[in-house]
Amino acid sequence: MAQAPDAPVVLRVAGRPVGRYLTRPELPARLSPRPCLHPVTTLAGTVVTELSPADHTHHLGVGVAVPDVEGHNFWGGRTYVRDQGPTELDNHGTQRHVGFQLCDTDGFVEELRWVAAGTELLRERRTVAATGLTDTAWALDFTFSLTNGTPDPVTIGSPATNGRPGAAYGGFFWRARKEDRAPDVFTADTEGEAGVHGGRADWLALTGTDWSLVFAGVTDATRQDPWFVRTGEYPGVGSSLACAERLAIAPGDTAVRRVVTVVADGRLGRDEAATLVRKAVSQ
Repeated sequence: MAQAPDAPVVLRVAGRPVGRYLTRPELPARLSPRPCLHPVTTLAGTVVTELSPADHTHHLGVGVAVPDVEGHNFWGGRTYVRDQGPTELDNHGTQRHVGFQLCDTDGFVEELRWVAAGTELLRERRTVAATGLTDTAWALDFTFSLTNGTPDPVTIGSPATNGRPGAAYGGFFWRARKEDRAPDVFTADTEGEAGVHGGRADWLALTGTDWSLVFAGVTDATRQDPWFVRTGEYPGVGSSLACAERLAIAPGDTAVRRVVTVVADGRLGRDEAATLVRKAVSQ
């Protein structure tokens, strides 16, 4: 399928549009511009993402965001500085869309460059696919591979590794729809933000008024990353690349993570969430 350089990619399941991928969103530098998915919807059309919401303007739908790559901010907003706190710095990077190796209505393979201060720190290969599961649920399969093409190690950090406990955000991140009531969150054996945040679980579900999202790490490396979860302040779920220590990528090496997300109409229970995520991961 021919793709204009700046045209959004529209993902479809069974002919229905379920996601729009923006390759070059027009954003100020302090938001760390990067390709992202928004809006993402259920099969019935309920939007389950937000783009630049008032509470966190640097939250951009679904994508990859990292607050510290060798001191450069690819998350957006303020940077957490040890012994100082959140600080406005001129250190923001940009994820630049290079091109698609493959692009179709059910997914794409994209090449990106992570650039800051005029230097390419990482090269990314991103693979995204949309697959139908049932009449009321579909799955978004999101893989990103970060390769260090520099002659020196590149390390990835988070506010947690820089001195802020409980703030190990950075990696795959989904900013969900904010409603009057905070969404519920649960895993196979625990529930509530305090119980699931910072823990490891094969899958994690977020349920709103009439929608559900079920996240699952598919590879061993991804399952080792703790979940970053917010429901009270805002609804968001991510998989933490750097929790207790910085993630180092040696020259020429690649770090790969893969998260599959079930997007469903209605409020799923534990058994339904587990069944759907097993089906999504096995496809």
